[in-house]
Amino acid sequence: MGLHGTGYAVVPADDVGSVLDANASSQALLPREARLHGGTLVVHPDGHSYTYSYGPKGLSGLLHNYYALGCAVFVSIGGLLFGYDQGVIANVLVMKDFTERWPIGAWEKGVMTALLELGALIGALAAGVLADRVSRRKAIVLACVVFCIGSAFQCGAERLAHLVVGRAIGGLGVGALSMLAPLYMAEISPPEVRGSLMALEQFSIVLGAVLGFWTGFFTRNVPGPNSWRVPLGIQLGPGILLAVGCWFLPPSPRLLVMQGRTEEALHALAKLRLRTPDEIPTDPLLKVELLEMQVEAQLVAQTIGLEDDVKTGTLHAEALTWARLFGRKYRRRTFIGVMMMFFQQWSGINALLYYGPTLMRELGLQGESVTLVVSGGIGIVQFFAVLPAIVFIDRLGRKPLLRGGSAVMALSHFCIATLVWLYDDDWQSHWFAAWTSVGCVYIFTAAYGMSYGPIGWVLPSEVFPLSVRSKGVSLSTASNWFNNFLIGLVTPELMESSASGTFLTFSTACFVGYLWSTYIVPETANVSLEDIDAVFGSSAGREDVELKAQIERDLGLHEVIGQWSVPAGLR
Repeated sequence: MGLHGTGYAVVPADDVGSVLDANASSQALLPREARLHGGTLVVHPDGHSYTYSYGPKGLSGLLHNYYALGCAVFVSIGGLLFGYDQGVIANVLVMKDFTERWPIGAWEKGVMTALLELGALIGALAAGVLADRVSRRKAIVLACVVFCIGSAFQCGAERLAHLVVGRAIGGLGVGALSMLAPLYMAEISPPEVRGSLMALEQFSIVLGAVLGFWTGFFTRNVPGPNSWRVPLGIQLGPGILLAVGCWFLPPSPRLLVMQGRTEEALHALAKLRLRTPDEIPTDPLLKVELLEMQVEAQLVAQTIGLEDDVKTGTLHAEALTWARLFGRKYRRRTFIGVMMMFFQQWSGINALLYYGPTLMRELGLQGESVTLVVSGGIGIVQFFAVLPAIVFIDRLGRKPLLRGGSAVMALSHFCIATLVWLYDDDWQSHWFAAWTSVGCVYIFTAAYGMSYGPIGWVLPSEVFPLSVRSKGVSLSTASNWFNNFLIGLVTPELMESSASGTFLTFSTACFVGYLWSTYIVPETANVSLEDIDAVFGSSAGREDVELKAQIERDLGLHEVIGQWSVPAGLR
């Protein structure tokens, strides 16, 4: 199933019998492609290597795959809940009624903010087990229920302890959703628009952050506790909507294949790819994609299956499954997933979202409204920056966006650190320097929104094979939340001790991220999930490659591709 070769032929995904007719003309292929929604299968001269797509890339590809797009948009509500909490807490912590009711210092603010991240860390790890046992959709429903319980505690808090418990419980739900939503998106997406669909997760997070921040901004002067109860209670709505709507989403075809439910997987795949029941028996693309999933599942079972004396579902079995992530075959993938989330958080984005008003005051801006409005602009800039990433992430690839974003973010933080170091004692006399710092914050935010923001959710879901994907994504997401927890905990103290040093720390992290994305991260754009091993070179081992080819022959994939090869006269 290689991706290289020249002299290939494009075979439309339709009843292929007439394509094999040596007297057929190449012009006859065009209307057949049109009947198949623009899908193509490219077979190379060796007769068994190929590439395929269900349609174009970019925005037109998203519209072409409108059903998968709709499913991904709906599931991304999980990201919206994550972002909303990030955005709303920045205002809640400085609201008059809140601060008068519960006076808290810098350390308490850090703990309050970090509690959700700590709960989310546990939730993300637990979701890795839950996703395989009860299915992706049911796991999302359970996560929504937990999230709504936590939100109810926060909204109805009468004591600070209620708020603390609510944030911890809500964190469990948010953490699980932040792992489950990208996982589900990856497994329902056509390969040509997988990056764009998964970038919707970051889009929803940013949208949630914007909505959360400005909701809190406009309710901050409401008399009494409703100033903070209302914005905290609003998040119950999307949580309930996602829980109810998940029952109507199609199941993950890849999970069904892993469970041996091949016929159900085929019908779920056909629904996601907009094929009618009548098209299922003769559609080549469905056959190829389903066979790829079966090959992947059998390869997993034969190479890293549990020993005969280990029962599935036991703690021993779970431990062995998690241990696979750190074995020779997958440790590089695990490292990439974990470090992707490390650099995403230590870029400093959530420090800006959580403590935007505090940071803006450090940059010399005066007045509550000014600092709140300017810090709220951070979310708006990120919101618009994510839009081009959704369109171009599959065209440009992951590495160029990561490298460019790292460089711009590192330079922006360095400029801010320098300006703060020079003018921190007298911002009023250096207003131009103050606003230059704000401009650098916005430049950093735009670069993040086009790079580390969306790719942080795309890359971990791409690099892991089916058998360890849920747990690999779970561990990567746990890395996100662990580092998120550290950021939320230490940022207030760092800013109090040295604002310049805080920005210099983030600049250093972004520079190291540039080196990492340049020399370590592979390019995964436009590579099917089942063919991702090729990206990692010999990581699967020579024996695995041979075994995979044997499984392909046993399942008939080579035979199926071979019968669709176009005679030389049609090339």
